[in-house]
Amino acid sequence: MIGPLIQAVRHRQAILFVGAGVSRQLGLPSWSELIAEMANQLEYDPMVFERQGSGYLELAEFYKIKKISMGSLRSWMDRTWHTDETLVDKCQIYRSIVGLKCPLIYTTNYDRWLEIAFARNNKEFVKIANVGDFTKMKDGVTQIVKLHGDLDDENSLVLTETSYFERLAFESPLDIKLRSDTLGKSILFIGYSLSDINIRYLLYKLHRLWSESEYAAVRPKSYIFLTRPNPIQEAILEQRGITPVVSEVDDEGTGLTTFMERLVRDAFGTS
Repeated sequence: MIGPLIQAVRHRQAILFVGAGVSRQLGLPSWSELIAEMANQLEYDPMVFERQGSGYLELAEFYKIKKISMGSLRSWMDRTWHTDETLVDKCQIYRSIVGLKCPLIYTTNYDRWLEIAFARNNKEFVKIANVGDFTKMKDGVTQIVKLHGDLDDENSLVLTETSYFERLAFESPLDIKLRSDTLGKSILFIGYSLSDINIRYLLYKLHRLWSESEYAAVRPKSYIFLTRPNPIQEAILEQRGITPVVSEVDDEGTGLTTFMERLVRDAFGTS
């Protein structure tokens, strides 16, 4: 079933999309912990604060109104999420990500773990977080594209409700780059939950991009790794041109680790 994906990886014609489920393998704090930190900085009781909003986007919006800047929260995220860079050395998923040799890695994560993994494996990369970074792109060097922003650039973070609504326009320089990059390449999504409207919207927009094209018949196959079977979600994904790859085990981390190791081995004969 994933034969075309293996071939695409082997010939560097695959794009990897990395979501929060990958970062969780390193023990990063949950959204609830992020909300609790917002509450602490605003001198709210965390439980009361969380009940007052309809989700982290609205609560982050309120945080920015009160604080004017996201600087304090960004600093906390940076300190809390990157306490020990050696953690990535023990994570097989990150080793496999580096081992796939994808020319393009897109991520909706804010953290730096992808960059750290490449650096600690002595693999060259360039980070793309805004239009100014486009000048850094080099042939043959993996691009790590931070689609929802980067902790080094507070203004790039898609964290508040306003920034999310602006993101839905899908017309930023990074979005234009994404539309160009995805034409003619297979895409593999890992670490995503389909309960997240962000990824469902992205899959929908990519499907529309192809379906409105006269070249829809030659669209390369794309894939998403799912931690457990869901016939309803799988049917919708198939209709949108995405092939689900369902984990063979119940544990999210073990399933993804096994899948990624096998993909690297099948593409290059190594793990």
